[in-house]
Amino acid sequence: MEEIWSMLITHKTADVSDIERAWHGDISNLNRMIASNELVSECVALKTCNRVEVYIVSSDGKKVFDELLAMAKRGGLLDLIEIHDHRRSLFHLLRLSSGLESMMVGEDQILGQIKDLFEIAKKSGTVGDTLDLVFKKVIRVGKRVRSETDINKGSISIGSAAVDLGEEILGKLDDKKILIIGAGEIANLAGKALATRGIDAIYIANRTFERAEEMAKDLGGIAVRYDEIESYLKVADLVISATSAPHFVITREMVEETMVDRDRELLLIDIANPRDIEDTVGLIPHVTLQNIDNLRMISERNIERRKMEVEKVEQIIAEEFERLLDEFKLKAANGVLNKIYTMAEEIRVKETERALRMIDMCERDPEKTTKIINDLTTAIVSKILADPTVAIKRAVKGDDTELVLAASCLFDLSD
Repeated sequence: MEEIWSMLITHKTADVSDIERAWHGDISNLNRMIASNELVSECVALKTCNRVEVYIVSSDGKKVFDELLAMAKRGGLLDLIEIHDHRRSLFHLLRLSSGLESMMVGEDQILGQIKDLFEIAKKSGTVGDTLDLVFKKVIRVGKRVRSETDINKGSISIGSAAVDLGEEILGKLDDKKILIIGAGEIANLAGKALATRGIDAIYIANRTFERAEEMAKDLGGIAVRYDEIESYLKVADLVISATSAPHFVITREMVEETMVDRDRELLLIDIANPRDIEDTVGLIPHVTLQNIDNLRMISERNIERRKMEVEKVEQIIAEEFERLLDEFKLKAANGVLNKIYTMAEEIRVKETERALRMIDMCERDPEKTTKIINDLTTAIVSKILADPTVAIKRAVKGDDTELVLAASCLFDLSD
């Protein structure tokens, strides 16, 4: 019987370089390479910066993965890899789509990644009925979790928390002008959080202009020269600074000059370490300064809030897991029933054709026709019950009462 098996290497046991070594090629090629194994009928591979996971449908998944583990041993990855059987694979996938297996619990990005990678596998031609059923299910569960719980509410990265704080203080940001100083990881996280809010103008300044251009291209923003920061301070409503500079990037003098003849508030959020903005800037009228300590408190509060939601998510997963197992049982039963009906239909067609030929040969003599019809129906019943008869007799000889009882229940022979 074919079942789902999975092999995974994730951030829980491996670092980024190990995950890259596990598979750094095209994901479609990975799907096709694994699906080329004669024991694999379906395959979906998931690869993100935090995981490489392979799901297969196979009659002997352990043997398939033993071969792949031999390759992993040569690459020094053997101790980092987990193998999951059918039930554990399904349970893990539900947790994954719900955000419980992510480095940042509850993050939304993983659900989109699962959907995209599933589509890639479909285009690779490695998805059949079984994985289609499973992945559509886990995607629906991921959506349900996010609509019925707050597992994904509240930013937990400093970059995205800065944007949430900006929205808290200034209101909606879609009509605001934003200046991001820096193009590193935290600045990028802030930029991505801004990009989802439909901001009219995001300016990105960085000491290396090429990096500012790359980030601006990704976010749909505008790269500006580092020495033009003062000019853009004058037009900005919100400034998020996240450089690695060892000195102040924005001084009190710069901001005081910016606020001359300015008739609106300026919010500056410093998420750099060491700090980018001189502390006394916050004393200037109509200027608000927030720093990384304020944001860290927000992030930690949100992390605790998400942890409180985990129990609700786990309840949904437990419920949906049982439903998924029931769907598989029904699918297996339908498969057996289809084979039974196909076998019976083949017998019916074959015996009917033989009977019709015999009726023609006897020139439709009523007595002979009646006998032929009786022989036909007797042959159909005998051939359909031939294999079950042999199995039941063999069971009786071997004292296998369970099979005899099962047959009695199957044909509703209650007495």
